[in-house]
Amino acid sequence: MKKYFAISILLLALGFKATAQSRGIKIGYIDMEYILQNVPDYADAKNQLEQKAQKWKQDIEAKKVDIAKLKDALKTERALLTKELIEEREEEIKFQEDELLDFQQKKFGPDGDLITQKAVLVKPIQDQVFTAVQDLAELKKFDFVFDKSSDLTMLFAAKRYDISDQVIRVITRAERREQLTKKQLKEQEKKEALEDMESDNPALDARKKILEDRKKAREQAIADKKAAAEAKKAEQDAKRKELLEAKNAKKSGTVPADSKSTGDNTTSNSKKATDSTATGEAKEDKAAARTKALEDRKKALEEKRKKALEDREAAKKAKEDKKAGTKTE
Repeated sequence: MKKYFAISILLLALGFKATAQSRGIKIGYIDMEYILQNVPDYADAKNQLEQKAQKWKQDIEAKKVDIAKLKDALKTERALLTKELIEEREEEIKFQEDELLDFQQKKFGPDGDLITQKAVLVKPIQDQVFTAVQDLAELKKFDFVFDKSSDLTMLFAAKRYDISDQVIRVITRAERREQLTKKQLKEQEKKEALEDMESDNPALDARKKILEDRKKAREQAIADKKAAAEAKKAEQDAKRKELLEAKNAKKSGTVPADSKSTGDNTTSNSKKATDSTATGEAKEDKAAARTKALEDRKKALEEKRKKALEDREAAKKAKEDKKAGTKTE
């Protein structure tokens, strides 16, 4: 690996000298560890490998418990055993310990199953990464692409030169395309072309974000306007209902049952109901006064007519009495 990067640096120097006069060198880098963590196939296989490693650790712990039991038994029975039996027990314990050590080295040693299977696991993903890097380098005219997670020391790396996400996108696209029909594949290619355009042109991506923000603001304004219109309509309906209730209260002279509403309208509704009742009572008093006046006038007319009749009867009687007196003489 170190030799590979040494050759790369040498080629970089030679390439810079050869092409500096014609165009600038285009350099990119990837982070292999980041890519592996974001590739689904690698994550699934890694989980399977971790389950195996966990099983191996459980076997090691069980073996340690068995050896500890053998040691405790020998310690307890040492006084009762002969020298030959003690040596035989000690040899058994030593054999078990050596076997445990061999198992640990076989599973977790530098050349153990864990390292070997991890390398086998990573190899197909690395091949996909290298293929994707080569495709991207040819497509976007990169002169050199380095691995940030390798032995190469990178004292500084600008994020704009990191093509790790692009590599992940290429790998996931290849897996996705295998499950698409021809029509879906055509639509997917158009979508991918648009994604690449946005990735290569930050200004376009920023413009798209601005348009999306404006769209959200416009939708929010429409929603607010609609909510305000609904609130205004509800307020008008409530006002219309109050006016109708007040009108009915004036007619009947009673307070409507739902005039005791909650909130700020309680006092207003109560006042309106009181005013309506007072108005009804005033009307009743006025009607009663008018009725009384009519009765008093009728009574006065009756008394006047009665008096007139009495005066007429008295005059008639006086006339008759006068006539009777004249005849007597």
